[in-house]
Amino acid sequence: MTRIHKTVLLLVAAIAVLLGLTVSKVLNGPQQADPVALADAGIILLPQSRALPALSLTDENGRPQAVDQLKGRWTLLFFGYTFCPDICPTTLAELRQVRSQLPPEALARLQVTMVSVDPARDTPAQLKQYLGYYNAGYSGLTGELADIQTLANAVSIPFIPGDTRQEHYTVDHSGNLALIGPDGRQRGFLRAPLNPAKLAAQLPQVLKQE
Repeated sequence: MTRIHKTVLLLVAAIAVLLGLTVSKVLNGPQQADPVALADAGIILLPQSRALPALSLTDENGRPQAVDQLKGRWTLLFFGYTFCPDICPTTLAELRQVRSQLPPEALARLQVTMVSVDPARDTPAQLKQYLGYYNAGYSGLTGELADIQTLANAVSIPFIPGDTRQEHYTVDHSGNLALIGPDGRQRGFLRAPLNPAKLAAQLPQVLKQE
């Protein structure tokens, strides 16, 4: 065998090894989420992530929470209120259904946080009691109305404050949710109305990402 033949064989062998490693990585590595399937499930990912505003709210236990420090897990931010007659109880019940269908590794990487759009009535204690009804590990945030509006506008889920002069006022708000990555930046949205079955099937692919 000539030296040229040996060199060619070595090159062929090296290419075969590289191809094998590439195929193995594709087959065994984390699968990329399909944008079409995500969109069908109501999951819209942003082309570029967004920073959250540097402001502090109060959680359901009365502790301060810097919203730009929501890190370590994926967070679904839902803007609602405890006196809501329709959107909020429906959305929170559907999210509980989604959570019940997620595999343990995906569930461990996800938290659901309701930000009150009615801070005049939603004290930390009120939030804690209300969210506790769902027994789904939800957390809550409340605070100054101006800060809550700043956050809602930053994640493109604005709301219209209620007329607190009325005894039984309501608040106009969206059923969409902001999707916050483990880096504390907004990565996308969950579009209302929610489809629990499709969300449970597609969310794990998103939650695998860092």
